[in-house]
Amino acid sequence: MSASIPPAICPPRRILMGPGPSDIPARVLAALGAPTVGHLDPYFLKVMDELQAMLRQVFRTQNSLTLAVSGTGSAGMETVVDNLIEPGDRMVVCVNGVFGGRMADVARRAGAEVTVLERPYGEVFDPAVIETALKSHQPKVLGIVNAETSTGAHQSVEEIAKLCHQHSALIAVDCVTSLGGMPVEVDAWGLDAVYSGTQKCLSCPPGLAPVTFSSRAVEALDRRTKKVQSWYLDMQMVKDYWGGSRAYHHTAPINMNFALHEALRQVLEEGLEARFARHQQNHLALKAGAEAMGLSYAGVDGHRLPMLNAIQIPDGLDDVIARKQLLNDYGIEIGGGLGPWKGKVWRVGLMGTASSAANVLLFLAALENCLISQGKQVPAGAGVAAANAVYRQN
Repeated sequence: MSASIPPAICPPRRILMGPGPSDIPARVLAALGAPTVGHLDPYFLKVMDELQAMLRQVFRTQNSLTLAVSGTGSAGMETVVDNLIEPGDRMVVCVNGVFGGRMADVARRAGAEVTVLERPYGEVFDPAVIETALKSHQPKVLGIVNAETSTGAHQSVEEIAKLCHQHSALIAVDCVTSLGGMPVEVDAWGLDAVYSGTQKCLSCPPGLAPVTFSSRAVEALDRRTKKVQSWYLDMQMVKDYWGGSRAYHHTAPINMNFALHEALRQVLEEGLEARFARHQQNHLALKAGAEAMGLSYAGVDGHRLPMLNAIQIPDGLDDVIARKQLLNDYGIEIGGGLGPWKGKVWRVGLMGTASSAANVLLFLAALENCLISQGKQVPAGAGVAAANAVYRQN
């Protein structure tokens, strides 16, 4: 009996307003589908050079060791931690959500002696508390999340980076959700190792992880006495593929690099400041609309991300039913809560291309119906009206 052949892939069209991936522009998808060339073809090497130059602009850095790791954002995390940490090194990791906890796990697997600083979900760290930990533990590396995707919390890192350097520590920062949607100033803030992902505010399919290492971090790599535990992510070898010698290391995902090249072109065409302003405006409109419908935001006021909105689910509402209705009736995907926030918040993404007035207004109108269908009293049209008022003001 011959095996049956499944039908050709024909995914439904969704409006991606969850915690990632975000909607992909047609130009980026076209680049992804361009003819494949070899991973050492002169054309691809030129693309790699241009991609590095654009990443430096988006990261706001002059760092030589800036490239796109072949893997998703989690590969970026492992790249940074595995290359900076040798077995027995001390690392302090700040955990106020899922991805801080993941960084601590990666550090332990790399052989670090890990000290965890904790804050409740949605809260951020006081630099004074971090300075105390730096004095007490004298770590080689401090790891912290700039944009915690699980909670929508924005952690300022500039002052913390200065404290790290005063106490002879490197700072490693998770910018997976923030890069391309809000300021990430690698050089101005003195960040030593930063990783991100392509699928959030860069509006590129998941599959690459932009990373950048400062000269201080590169010096730490050069001083290593043991090989990096991951052969695939060893920057001492990978940098030779991306650098002048072009030494073969692995077959890069050529077409994913084409897609990221086009995504970065679109970021720079719009302009970073304009892009940041767009994300912020749409966040303010969504927040005004949600509050007009009687909803509240989770987390600490003044420390919320513009691209990841954590909205508290009203008492008595079924989280799963509401999200299924949004998906099935309106084609809108949003995310549920994680960890202690499971069933308590909706995570609504306004990332990259998905950060638009059209999406904000459609979501608010659809959410109104979802709330009413579960018996919540909502003033008719209040959410959309409040959001439109924000747009008129700006």
